[in-house]
Amino acid sequence: MTQVPAFTPARSGWGGHARGLIGLAVPLIGSNLAGFAIHLTDIVLMGWYGVTELAAITLASSLWYIVFLMGSGFGIAVMPLAATAREAGDLREVRRVTRMGLWLSMGYAALFLPVLLWSGLIFSHLGQEPAIADLAGRYLAIAGWGIFPTMMIAVLRSFLSALERAGVLMWSTVAAALLNAVLGYGLIFGAWGLPEMGIEGAAWAALGTQTLTAAILWAYALGWLPDYRLLQRWWVPDWAAMGRVYRLGWPIGGQLLAEVGLFAGSSVLMGWLGEIALAAHGVALQMASATFMLHLGLSQAVTVRAGQALGRADREGLRQGALVAIALSAGFAALASLVFLLVPGPLLSLFLDAADPAAPQVLALGVGLLAFAALFQVFDGMQVLAMGLLRGLQDTTVPMVLAALSYWALGLPVAYLLGFVLGWGASGVWLGLVTSLVAASALLMARFWRRASRPLSGLHA
Repeated sequence: MTQVPAFTPARSGWGGHARGLIGLAVPLIGSNLAGFAIHLTDIVLMGWYGVTELAAITLASSLWYIVFLMGSGFGIAVMPLAATAREAGDLREVRRVTRMGLWLSMGYAALFLPVLLWSGLIFSHLGQEPAIADLAGRYLAIAGWGIFPTMMIAVLRSFLSALERAGVLMWSTVAAALLNAVLGYGLIFGAWGLPEMGIEGAAWAALGTQTLTAAILWAYALGWLPDYRLLQRWWVPDWAAMGRVYRLGWPIGGQLLAEVGLFAGSSVLMGWLGEIALAAHGVALQMASATFMLHLGLSQAVTVRAGQALGRADREGLRQGALVAIALSAGFAALASLVFLLVPGPLLSLFLDAADPAAPQVLALGVGLLAFAALFQVFDGMQVLAMGLLRGLQDTTVPMVLAALSYWALGLPVAYLLGFVLGWGASGVWLGLVTSLVAASALLMARFWRRASRPLSGLHA
């Protein structure tokens, strides 16, 4: 059996936790930012192409992330299960949960593909403007097929993260982002002899980059990590391992659905306010999403570290690592808030064609929305960090309920009340987002510290 690194004093203590956490978080953050750049490139290019196309891809992306994130829970569940098993030296369990994570993820992708392919009808029934609904549906009719490689990537990301092989995640995603930028520009605008395809060109570019990333990760997993034998008897079901992944994964998917559903719901509300409001919402949300990638990478790293602590039954190590992560997240949030408040105009201008007659209105509204984004930075970081810690402890069901209450029972109703009943418009909708993130961060952090105060031995048995 291949040996795994032992837990040594160099990996413990405040300094050890900081080094271990940063060493794992940096490539994960880099991978998240590169992955976000793929989506961001489409947003920027569509903003240059036209405001209607920008609004359409904002709407299409909202549905895409609802479908993807709801199903990605099975892939994410592999991370804490594999990290705990690896810390215990059980490579067979790492292989079992990874393979069954792939089974569940591919099954989910096949089940929900029609939702993406028929999205134009869904958008029309949600009251979106016909031109925007049509363009968004045309985008997803192509990009929807990317659900298969993307779900596969989610599982392989968790497998490699649990093994602390995050470097390959970063570099493969950087390569895909570069390809997407070049191919997207060519197909959207018809550069270099390619056909001008507009929003459909962006869809083909996204599908190609997702497929490339999945191929690179598979090549690495099979070629550089042969001891795990991921494809050994891959067609044989392992019902016990599948059950573990399913029980941990479906609440993760439910929590992610609640969170992304909040932001997708806010996009629908903004669509009711008109094209200008939806476009401004889209560009402001991209900036907030970029900084969220930092917190997400840190959250993924603490999931692995917490899973390792669970495998060792190391409660003190868990608590120290959590405090280090909280300090890092707060620092990220403070810096991002300053940037949003000091230079909002230049940031938002990157997404717009200055010659477009609607650009000044989009920019003016977007500056105000970025102020709200600055307000919720700390709370957004804390809620995703707490969720990562709880996943590491294989605690997902109650956190899902807490998230759903924060986002849907509180956040979205407040957004509707302030935005439409009280007439505050776009500012009211974004205040609803702030309210939900404050509640989620408080409830989830309280849940984690209660769990961290108990003995860890036997929790994952």
